[in-house]
Amino acid sequence: MRQLPRLALLPLLLAGCGALPPAATGLAQPQAGSSATLALLETTDLHANVLSYDYYKLQAEPSIGLERTATVIAQARAEFPNNLLLDNGDTIQGTALADYQALVKPVACDQTLAVYKALNLLKVDGGGIGNHEFNYGLAYLSQVTGSQFDVDSVDPAKPRCAGPHFPQVLANVVSVKSGKPLFAPYHIIDKQITATGPDGKQVAATIKVGIIGFTPPTILSWDKRWLEGRVYTQGVRETAEKYIPEMRARGADLVVAISHGGLDNSPYSPTMENGNYYLSQVPGVDAMLIGHSHQLFPNAASTVPQFNLPGVDKVKGLVNGVPTVMANLWGKHLGVIGLHLQYDGKQWIVDKNRTTVEARGIQNADKSYVAPDAELAALVAEEHAATIQYVQTPVGVTDFRMNTYFADVGDVSAIEVVNQAQGAYLAAYVKANLPQYASLPVLSMSSPFKSGSAGVSDYTDVKAGSVALNNAADLYLYPNALYGVKMTGAELTAWLEQSARRFNTIDPNKLEAQELINAAHPSYNFDAISSADVSYQIDVTQPPGQRIKGLTYQGKPVDAKQEFLIATNNYRASGGGNFPGLDGSKTIVASPDNNREILIAYVSKEKNLTRVKNGSARSWRFAKAITKGPVVFHSAPNVIALAKDAGIDNVTQLQADDGAGKGFALYQVDLSK
Repeated sequence: MRQLPRLALLPLLLAGCGALPPAATGLAQPQAGSSATLALLETTDLHANVLSYDYYKLQAEPSIGLERTATVIAQARAEFPNNLLLDNGDTIQGTALADYQALVKPVACDQTLAVYKALNLLKVDGGGIGNHEFNYGLAYLSQVTGSQFDVDSVDPAKPRCAGPHFPQVLANVVSVKSGKPLFAPYHIIDKQITATGPDGKQVAATIKVGIIGFTPPTILSWDKRWLEGRVYTQGVRETAEKYIPEMRARGADLVVAISHGGLDNSPYSPTMENGNYYLSQVPGVDAMLIGHSHQLFPNAASTVPQFNLPGVDKVKGLVNGVPTVMANLWGKHLGVIGLHLQYDGKQWIVDKNRTTVEARGIQNADKSYVAPDAELAALVAEEHAATIQYVQTPVGVTDFRMNTYFADVGDVSAIEVVNQAQGAYLAAYVKANLPQYASLPVLSMSSPFKSGSAGVSDYTDVKAGSVALNNAADLYLYPNALYGVKMTGAELTAWLEQSARRFNTIDPNKLEAQELINAAHPSYNFDAISSADVSYQIDVTQPPGQRIKGLTYQGKPVDAKQEFLIATNNYRASGGGNFPGLDGSKTIVASPDNNREILIAYVSKEKNLTRVKNGSARSWRFAKAITKGPVVFHSAPNVIALAKDAGIDNVTQLQADDGAGKGFALYQVDLSK
């Protein structure tokens, strides 16, 4: 069935959504007492990472990519001959390849997206729809999925276009125009398997596996411009309660929820983003494939709050008793639920005690990575080459060199533009969607992600001149999503105090050299504001927690109760780095857009970056102190001119080689200036 053309699949899809009566398969069922293991294999949050390649760094990246997941899929299929491969959405957006095919050179109606070509090659059995599928609009989604949406903004006269060769399901997004789900809400797969009879002999059997899809209802906020007035969403719990009995009535032996969301045990709401905790409690759900959160489940070592809720077994992979898997993101893992089934003469029953759940990584125990599937790479070679050419296209120009060689002593040349992009995005989002916060000042925090921890070449360094898309990775290293938090002045101060742990405590009376940088506090946890509206000092002669002095906003001391909105990333807002007060509870905006893409959009709009406008708003300085001995730090050799260009006039290079044998130079910072 998987290899039928799209039109041949249409009757099956219609049957899945209730348009046709169930037909008898004519296939014999096994005797009572027969058993079988059916493996549910999950990919999720691929975000168009077809190949093991980073289009922003323009280099291979073996830790990601469906071409390597394909190898793990083949291994799992060899181990579990009875299997279904299911994709959990957030599939078509997230890389430069995706943007190229959607925005730069849009795929034609008769062309299949690169990521769907790859999934077709892997013979995926079914798929769900994530929130990021809606990022390019309904007309595009209708085209590339080979669907014909009955919604405003989609031309009903257009023909059905090329799409994936597998059914896609989504139950909780409904057309305003028709009152019907945008996609088939569910589909029933007639899966032929080999079972073991009560006499120990192998027998053929057919299991009807129903798949039902869900996406976060919060798409209505995230993609409001595309969706408002065209679709509405329903809560996962009530939607499941509506359709699962119908699926069972149509013969589904098993019901697998492909739900693009995480876990949250807050009081239930039909609009909640991560409703799968409640979905697991709906009668009739045999297994859940979840995602969206970019996490790994099961994972015994996980400290993520959603996997430490009552009723969640992060070792066995159970949510309120339901076998559940989340396979990370970008093809890093493959989810594997080994459903152990028993036939009682009338139906197949899941033996949860013998069912296994795991997420298998593409990284081997020795830290190497599994080999990629060469056939998959050849399949998308043309699109890959075109994308590489695309990301080298300039998006703007800078008249100054944006670098982090001296970020630890105050250079904001590579940080301010990130803060400007984040702050502008948050301010616009709040104005459009959260008017109750519109009067609060918006600030932004960012850090120097590359500051020498991986070697002397590990610094951001974007030369003056053309700025291309791949330069954005140098300015923003991590694939974070932008989050906005609401903090008081006291909480803001505490945030800055935690950042200031980047520095050792300096004793002014010591004669010997003292290291400025605390290596135990990584640079990506050295958050800083870069705004003309904010000023503060860091007194490194004081112990941690007592270093932030003279914090002002627009020239006035910041009051402890004064409220601010602060743009940051999901890592920090959710507790990354152990910053006080940042535990997820302060988040008011959890954007579906990542910080790097927001930065690219900002630079594209600004076009011309200048030192005066985009690289000189230095909010913090060291509190002045006279030290008897030198205060030193390490950076790349012979770049002192860049410090001068940035207005850092209290730094000198002491030695071009610091003597440690790693290529760093030794610099001194004069705290008295």
